[in-house]
This record gives sequence, structure tokens and C-alpha cells, in this order.
Amino acid sequence: MDKKFHREILSDIYNTLFKSFGPQHWWPGETPFEVAVGAILTQNTNWGNVEKAIDNLKREKVLTAKALHEMPHEKLASLIRPAGYFNVKAKRLSEFLSFLITHYKGSMSNMIKKDTATLRHGLLNVKGIGPETADSILLYALEKPVFVIDAYTKRVLSRHKIIPEDSTYHEMQELFHNNLPMDVSLFNEYHALFVMVGKHYCKPKPRCAECPLKGI
Repeated sequence: MDKKFHREILSDIYNTLFKSFGPQHWWPGETPFEVAVGAILTQNTNWGNVEKAIDNLKREKVLTAKALHEMPHEKLASLIRPAGYFNVKAKRLSEFLSFLITHYKGSMSNMIKKDTATLRHGLLNVKGIGPETADSILLYALEKPVFVIDAYTKRVLSRHKIIPEDSTYHEMQELFHNNLPMDVSLFNEYHALFVMVGKHYCKPKPRCAECPLKGI
């Protein structure tokens, strides 16, 4: 498949999904730090559970890098309990907080000043942060033009024979980076639209007849 085909089909998918679902206003969060915390907590759970955990942190007035970093593990784990796997996620959050404080003085504003490659390399070296979480932080918290690949994206692309089912994360990401403008707003909206079609139609047991992408 040539570059022109990929450009055209990716544009067709985006336009079809946007027409069907409209703007998604992602990522929910009042500050870049809240968005980053949410990206870590949302691993293996749904957003409703993450919101409950973040609400707990807000209620305790501890949704800052300093407060969470100084908090005992047991208390942090109890506050984020609604997000599931709370002991594991408390450790992952602590690793991220140590990284943020050590390298950027606890400030997301300091992170934003760095280039994307440096930030991504640093995030991927934080224990418990993989490509999807790192890229979610880069795109949604730091507004860097990085396309986030998740299970929904892979499912849609492979079912429409745009990529092989065994494609790597990097290969899928390069498909978007090489064929679309490197635009934060576009990547933000496109990823959110993949989530919508994946949740409602392109499920493990798909609803192809009703899917807005059935003609693509």
C-alpha cells in the first residue's frame, strides 16, 4: 500500500468518525499534572474509576507533585483505590513523581520546555510507564504531537486491513506520523474517536453492520 493510499484512508476514517461522533474534548483534566496522573491511573480500568480516584485526591487537597511524592505508600494506595490495582499504581505514580521532581523540579511547565524525543525517552525509562502511557502524557498533558496507539486503534486498523495484526506499537504510530500533519489537535481528536468507535462498535465481538466505518 502506497503513501497516497494511507493518507487517503486515514483521512476518510477521521472524517467519518468525526461526522458520526463529533468533537470529544479529550483529555478530561484541569491541569497538565492532573492529566498525567490520570494517564497513569487509567491503565487497565475505565475512566469512571479514574475520576473517583482523582476526586479523592482533590478532596484531600493533595493533587500536587510535592504532596503525592511525600505521601506514605499506604495512604496514596488507599486514595487511588477506585482505579484498581491500587498498590501497583501507587508505585507507578511514585516512580513518575520521582522522575518529575528529580528532572523537572516537580513542574509540568518545566517538562513542556523540553523536546519531544527527550521527554519520551525519559518517560519510557520510568518504571511502569510504557509507550501508550508515555505518549498519552506527551500528547494530552504536554501538548506534543505524538499519536497514541491503544487496543482500539489496533483493532480498527487491523480489521480494515490497513496494518497487519502483528504490527508493533512503533509501526502503527509511524503510520500516523508519516501520513498525517504532526498536529496536536488532530492527534488528540483522532485518538479519542478511535476510542469511541472501539467502545461502541469495533468490540471484540464487532457490530460491523451498524458501524460508521462499515463502508471503508
